[in-house]
Amino acid sequence: MRTGYFLLFLGLLNFGGLPSHGQDLPFEVVFKGKDRFEAIVSRASKVDETLKKLPIGERVVAFGRMMVGTPYKGFTLEVHDRIEAPVVNLAGLDCWTFFETALAFARMSTHESAEWSPQLLRRYIEVDRYWGGKCTGSYLSRLHYLEDWASDNTRRGLVRDLTDDLGGIKVQNAACEMTINYQHYPYMKADAAVKAGIEKLEANLRQRPLKMIPKSDVPGIEARLQNGDVISIVTKDGAAYGTSHVGLALRQQTGVHFMHASAPRNAGKVIIDSRLTTYLNRFKSAAGIMVARPLK
Repeated sequence: MRTGYFLLFLGLLNFGGLPSHGQDLPFEVVFKGKDRFEAIVSRASKVDETLKKLPIGERVVAFGRMMVGTPYKGFTLEVHDRIEAPVVNLAGLDCWTFFETALAFARMSTHESAEWSPQLLRRYIEVDRYWGGKCTGSYLSRLHYLEDWASDNTRRGLVRDLTDDLGGIKVQNAACEMTINYQHYPYMKADAAVKAGIEKLEANLRQRPLKMIPKSDVPGIEARLQNGDVISIVTKDGAAYGTSHVGLALRQQTGVHFMHASAPRNAGKVIIDSRLTTYLNRFKSAAGIMVARPLK
């Protein structure tokens, strides 16, 4: 059965309890939007057996479509200033929580529908969101940059970073956003040690090149993209580059489109946007993309 690997993997992460470090926040704090969860489950359960037979990328976009129209909401994970816990908020999504929630639903759907629950969805979120798949209760156990997310999830065999295979080039990484804007992050503002940890993380990223497929090359690799591929947008800031946005590849008759949680200054909700190439050309600062393909 397709769930075998993941059940083993989750078992190693103390599947019986959440989170695996033993310290947690009240469930009503860490899980919002139970009505949205039930609505998605209701829709998915009607095609339960069909969903299970689909490749994971197809399942990811199926659940992504179910979340189209969800309002954009940022900073939904910052629910405490000391204790880090796997937070799910289906009432409002940002670009990162959108794609990881679609991925978590896709993984959960391999279980019998009777087993689907907010707790199980939250476990799959934890597997995806944290270094090594484990939330330790520390803000520093969360994956904060998309390049680290792709690297760590690739190392664990959950996704495959295709950026190199698709002609990625090396550029200078500018990672510094969180340190510069630390006042917007309660954990960093409340704890000097956490702030120092993020500063170190960003310094390490700046010492390594960032790999991206230049946007001028994206039309040439579009045919090799699949439904559910995680598309990270790389933008240029001066002479350096950084990851700034993320969404999912969705193949349609007119080409590969970009499904994402669009910021309030744009659509302000989860949308199926224009073709990926058109989306990139819309923004002068967009320099290219990274591509990670979910494997399981």
